[in-house]
Amino acid sequence: MRRSDLERRVAATSNGSTVTLEMVAKEAGVSPSTVSRILNGTARVRESKVRAVKAAIDKLQFIPNPLARSLARGKSMSIGVVVQAIDSPFYGEALAAIEKGLLRAHYSALFVSGHWRAADERHCIDRLLSRRVDGIILVTSCLPDRELVNLSRNIPMILTGRQVVGDRLYSLDFDSTPGARLATEYLIRQGHRRIAFIAGSAGHLDAAQRLAGYKAALAAHRIPFSGKLVVPGDYSDTGGHAALEQLLDSGVEFTAVFAANDQSAYGAMLALHRRGLKVPKDVSVIGYDDLPTSSFSIPPLTTVHRAIDEVGEAAAQAMIDLLDGRLPTAVVPAATLAIRESTRMLRG
Repeated sequence: MRRSDLERRVAATSNGSTVTLEMVAKEAGVSPSTVSRILNGTARVRESKVRAVKAAIDKLQFIPNPLARSLARGKSMSIGVVVQAIDSPFYGEALAAIEKGLLRAHYSALFVSGHWRAADERHCIDRLLSRRVDGIILVTSCLPDRELVNLSRNIPMILTGRQVVGDRLYSLDFDSTPGARLATEYLIRQGHRRIAFIAGSAGHLDAAQRLAGYKAALAAHRIPFSGKLVVPGDYSDTGGHAALEQLLDSGVEFTAVFAANDQSAYGAMLALHRRGLKVPKDVSVIGYDDLPTSSFSIPPLTTVHRAIDEVGEAAAQAMIDLLDGRLPTAVVPAATLAIRESTRMLRG
């Protein structure tokens, strides 16, 4: 079926009547094929005709049908985005940036959540493939490297959070180790030696990297590692609260807490408050991620700034590059420290 035939099916409802492509063409004084070319951007058209068509579209409240346009182009103009926790405030920034970046190239994002379970993630990918998406962005993944490489043979893929090599698979790796070391060394420079660490979720690569960064900073400054100062967390505020309660109940001495993410830090600060301890007077607290709300916690949280919105923008641009036949060049910016009011220098 020719493109103009497909576009003639495009319709919208206005004032109780169906607005067709032919009606737009008649109002603009051009042919239906000209309207089709302007809508699809498939050919150069005089600016006067473009203005006339846009004016007719506005007057008639014509809304192009994305299904018909997709059929005309041979693409769905949609990108699947798999995130592990769609309700996470951290991932929310990345998803907003991905959606914005894709929209600039006229692609729509379809979001699904894998819940940190490989079986759920496979089901998400199957559903996206059944929707004929043009590509898939994985905002972290639980699947093995080999499985991801095999999937990328059938569809372009962008992976964030780890490095996997494939012909149509581009990785945006952001190692959390340097950022965790940066946070720990900042506390050490402030005079802290007894630094507790609230870990991330067990089995998560970034949780292991943040623990590794914490240990590396201690080793670099010849501070003995103590397993008693490390408590399990789950990247949630309730987990951070429970972890800090566990630390206090254990009787272990500490002057500072490094939480594996900001949400854990929020919970830790609440637990300290409920025990009558002030931040940073009694205990310094530092987080990781720099969520927007961290500037407004009490006190404002010192944290590792990881530009997750820039990660989302880079993922969207890398996908557009792959679809357009270009080699992606997007990179993830290095982590920095956002110094606020939840840490202090120890006297002496």
